[in-house]
Amino acid sequence: MKVLVTGGAGLIGAHLTRRLLSRGDEVVLLDNFSSGSRANVAALDGASGFSSLEHDVIVPFEIDCDLIYNLACPASPPSYQSAPIETVKTSVLGAINVLDLARRNGATVVQASTSEIYGDPEVHPQPESYSGNVNPLGPRACYDEGKRCAETLFADYRRVHDLSVRIARIFNTYGPMMRPDDGRVVSNFIVQALNGRPITLHGDGSQTRSLCYVADTVEALLRLPDAPDEEWTPVNIGNPAEITVREIAETVKTLTGSASPIVTTPRPVDDPERRRPDIKRAGAVLDWRPQTNLRDGLSATIEWFDAQLYSATDRPAYASS
Repeated sequence: MKVLVTGGAGLIGAHLTRRLLSRGDEVVLLDNFSSGSRANVAALDGASGFSSLEHDVIVPFEIDCDLIYNLACPASPPSYQSAPIETVKTSVLGAINVLDLARRNGATVVQASTSEIYGDPEVHPQPESYSGNVNPLGPRACYDEGKRCAETLFADYRRVHDLSVRIARIFNTYGPMMRPDDGRVVSNFIVQALNGRPITLHGDGSQTRSLCYVADTVEALLRLPDAPDEEWTPVNIGNPAEITVREIAETVKTLTGSASPIVTTPRPVDDPERRRPDIKRAGAVLDWRPQTNLRDGLSATIEWFDAQLYSATDRPAYASS
């Protein structure tokens, strides 16, 4: 197939693009590189079946395609909070442009939604039927509400235009090709540990996250377009293995061999207290569940960050070897 991946230079997009190419698809990557990394896709230049277009999804565009993955949107809090209006536009106007393109091409379109649409959840774990607890005026709302509105648009294009759509609610994904300044716990903790700086917890670290390795997330996304068309409503994609943020920090410290102290800082506004997906629907519809355990996934991610940050000759003694 000819596949369009918007936001293809980001963490999930770059891994997804490689998997699509490896199975023989022709892939067009579209990204404005505001948060995606050119380095993530530089090695693909000249690859058979691959092309890229520097473009912002806010502006309409025309590309022939059979399948669209809409991943365009900054996903880390520092990125979207520094540009909140642009983030809302990317989620909403970008979704409209992608949906209209899918209509013109008769293509299936997959929306990369997020666990953030559940906000600071009052239901635990979070099933797809839960409508969420989001503060529409808070500093995270540009991302949370933008993604919620995008889901509404996907549902309405399905109802009004009978468009073939899929919605993936993606929980905390990590892995190689994360940005060092991503701003989320895994990248923060690894970079701090490798540099020997204090590992900073927001609050006492008792809040929980459910971390899903990027290869597992991508596998679910690859299966989603093949789900029966009537199964178009959202599917949680994440790892139900819940862990405290403090435990993540301690695991990173152990795996890196770092002497970095673990310190606490004030928690950000609207920081979710607990986060864990109910993935029964993903199991039934996609025959999927994550395969990578946390230590293996973190080890691979640490190895990648270590190679990005240091050469063999300048690696400090406390960095991973």
